[in-house]
Amino acid sequence: MPHIVYLDSHTLNPGDLSWEPLRALGEIVLYDRTPVDQVIERAADAEILLTNKVALDGPTIRALSRLRYIGVTATGYNVIDIAAARERNVVVTNVPAYSTQSVAQMTFALLLELAQHVGQHARSVREGRWSANPDFCYWERPLLELAEMTMGIVGLGQIGREVARLADAFRMNVIAASRHPPADLPPAVRVVAIDDLFRNSDVVSLHCPLTPQTQNMVDAQRLGTMKPTALLINTSRGGLIVEHDLAEALNAGRIAGAAVDVLSTEPPSASNPLLSARNCYVTPHIAWATRASRERLLRVTVDNVHAFLAGTPVNRVG
Repeated sequence: MPHIVYLDSHTLNPGDLSWEPLRALGEIVLYDRTPVDQVIERAADAEILLTNKVALDGPTIRALSRLRYIGVTATGYNVIDIAAARERNVVVTNVPAYSTQSVAQMTFALLLELAQHVGQHARSVREGRWSANPDFCYWERPLLELAEMTMGIVGLGQIGREVARLADAFRMNVIAASRHPPADLPPAVRVVAIDDLFRNSDVVSLHCPLTPQTQNMVDAQRLGTMKPTALLINTSRGGLIVEHDLAEALNAGRIAGAAVDVLSTEPPSASNPLLSARNCYVTPHIAWATRASRERLLRVTVDNVHAFLAGTPVNRVG
């Protein structure tokens, strides 16, 4: 049976899912986390190597003489040196589209928190403010109704299209910017130029990959074109945003609020300016991590390995 090593299994399965379908495919060794300096040692005998965020660069791939397959347990595969894998004839696969519903749901969880400030008001009640209040109700920040607002979606992949459908259900006006608008565009969506999107949206939600073209796309200049009442949501990749510029825009009141589930460096340093910026919610990269989403991720990971062993690899990248 093939020797399978998973370098960082804890994030996918901290203990609430079963590894048995994967164990059925080979002799498996699971590491919760793997420091960079231990990758080669731990993977030395691996024919099949699974990783989520542990990077496999060219020298590492070339040092693993038994390696035949790398399974990335995520959609993004930028942690793999694809050229080095191709040079060694190592198959690389990913898991596309497993988290669409969960990420779209998180997008609206963040937006609704900015609109209603549910967490803040619930905490204030626990702290006794409602009990001491002279009126039957109170609110600590302005409360927003989403209906008739304009939602601008940057990127129309599967997640972007699902966010568009949810926005339409909230009776928002939906505009989107995409390099390659899909044929199955939701009927409520109107495609516009990206500069028009930032200028005219009440809410901007980012759903595009991190590429040389998109890195730092949300900078001081682009933030300066947004309405002062606008909100920014990012459940995509932290590197899309110049974090210092966003923090400055929030603290100066040039935009009204932001909510991000991703940062440029994860975990962030304590000095990351978004952690203390005005009206900015930061969550720890959890949009993908519902149990249903992780179950799909594990199931497709197993299917990918099974297909490779059968000689018919699927979800191959590079």
